[in-house]
Amino acid sequence: MSHAIAIKTHRRLLLTGAAGGLGTALRPRLKHNCEVLRLSDLADVGAAQAGEEVVQADLANADQVDAMVAGCDAIVHLGGISVEAPFAAILQANIVGAYHLYEAARQHGVKRVVFASSNHVTGFYKQSETIHADHPARPDGFYGLSKAFGEDLARLYFDRHGIETACVRIGSSFPEPKDRRMLATWLSYDDLHRLITACLSTPVLGHSIVFGMSDNAVTWWDNSRARHIGFVPKDSSDVFRDAVYARTSAPDLSDPAAIYQGGAFVKAGPF
Repeated sequence: MSHAIAIKTHRRLLLTGAAGGLGTALRPRLKHNCEVLRLSDLADVGAAQAGEEVVQADLANADQVDAMVAGCDAIVHLGGISVEAPFAAILQANIVGAYHLYEAARQHGVKRVVFASSNHVTGFYKQSETIHADHPARPDGFYGLSKAFGEDLARLYFDRHGIETACVRIGSSFPEPKDRRMLATWLSYDDLHRLITACLSTPVLGHSIVFGMSDNAVTWWDNSRARHIGFVPKDSSDVFRDAVYARTSAPDLSDPAAIYQGGAFVKAGPF
């Protein structure tokens, strides 16, 4: 793990979505970034360990979110639905939930948020294109749409209330790439931690969009607009390339999942 790169920037750091896959991976890592790591999720995150607090909260419940944020110095917001889903569910967890989070941050004076956005904000750009943070959103479903809303919400709360946010458009963060698409989108757990550490520790963050990817040779995303954050990935999908090619077939270039950056999300249900 990349504990050596952690910087203890905050006294109490809130991690939402702590029961999820990325929350579970970040839990031991982020404890090195703060004195107290407050873990929250609607699901059970288990007992609090040394240096931890646990606050269960439903993002759709404003009072619970307010209590979850109270006393925290910064927020890493991974909570919500992370896959394509019916709009009613996305609305409550990701759109109403994001509003509740930023309102609580405003009320409690929290001035820095790391918001887990997604590559699905721009999923309808083609895999033959290279885009940067100034390209317009082209969400590939309700999930991507909710993350585009979250980015705009974060900008509003920066412009109106000075709450700095890094909107991290996470690619594919797993122990290793699962397929050929992930050779471009892969983000190692250690690089994810490096990225969050950079977002929490850079002197001036503002409202910034940064693509969450490791140092992959193949990439669709240009992170030049986020150099002020200071994120330097150390891992790369390239070491997995031969194994990925050996176990996967060549893409069908007439398949929308192979044409667009969002992959299978561009044709996922429910519509």
